[in-house]
Amino acid sequence: MSKVLLIEDDPVLRDNTAELLELSDYEMFTASNGKKGVKIAKEVLPDVIICDIMMPELDGYGVLEQLAEDQSTKHIPFIFLSAKTERKDIRKGMNLGADDYLTKPFEESDLIGAIESRLARAAILKEIQNSKPEKEEEIDLGICSIHEFKNYLDDNGDELEFAQGEQIYHEGGNVHMIYLIIKGIVKTHKLDENGKELITAIYKEDDFFGFSSLSAHEVYEEYATAMEDTKLVGVNKDKLRVVLQENHSLALELMHVLAENLTDAKKQLLEMAYGSVRKKTASTLLKFADKLERDKQGNIQILRSDLASVAGMATETLIRTLSSFKKEGLIAMEDHNIRILDQESLSRIY
Repeated sequence: MSKVLLIEDDPVLRDNTAELLELSDYEMFTASNGKKGVKIAKEVLPDVIICDIMMPELDGYGVLEQLAEDQSTKHIPFIFLSAKTERKDIRKGMNLGADDYLTKPFEESDLIGAIESRLARAAILKEIQNSKPEKEEEIDLGICSIHEFKNYLDDNGDELEFAQGEQIYHEGGNVHMIYLIIKGIVKTHKLDENGKELITAIYKEDDFFGFSSLSAHEVYEEYATAMEDTKLVGVNKDKLRVVLQENHSLALELMHVLAENLTDAKKQLLEMAYGSVRKKTASTLLKFADKLERDKQGNIQILRSDLASVAGMATETLIRTLSSFKKEGLIAMEDHNIRILDQESLSRIY
């Protein structure tokens, strides 16, 4: 049974999360602040540490720094769990050496997935270390996680800027770059034989996209376009190939991420094929709400044509459905702005 230490000052969240993880077969230890968390970590040497950032006595950054200075705790996988969602906060945590970063509120599957991923990575690295000849020099583990890979792209990639509506790459173009979004929103899309657009994915800040075969002369299977003024960093696919060859743990994590993306794409296709018009419209609205930043009034700004192309329906049909949602009090609309008023009811539409 794997040992997990949860450091969280909110007693309700701490107790609920601990109970959830105990039911998932983890041996739980908890601490109500950072100072107590460091003490318990050194005593029980957990397999994974989950830690809030904003806490009394000692914040999460301080906890990570103190544990990193101790030989007995420096290699314990460390996951931040916080309501702080600014990119600078995430980067600060990852640069200090955190292995993952989950934002509140979180899904149970995301938390358990992050824990299992950290445990699997630790097991792989332990096997590598144990199989190393005694006199062999220390192995450079390099870029071992998705977050470290994103930091690598951010620090070493080429900075690129695209205006709203500007094409980043086109279907049939040669694959040469992998991209990380620093700021903005990007859609990938295809055109059918009649020129109708189908959006295949929406990517927001801190997402990466553009993955395809790393073999020579491969071409993009879709278009990528900036949905608003966007800043990216890109890395040449030949450099990426070298990174993956030298960092097996990263390759495994990347396979997991791409598999999840494929699962999401399959769900979208099934929904387009079999879902009702109301279900497809509601689901698409919620997808965009999750990806796009809201203004001070809680509005998201989105073209009706983009909503229709993701939902897989005619724009006129989508507009009629949105109007019915407005009459039912589920959303508010003005020009291109949409504000979700009843997210729970939208999620229950079938």
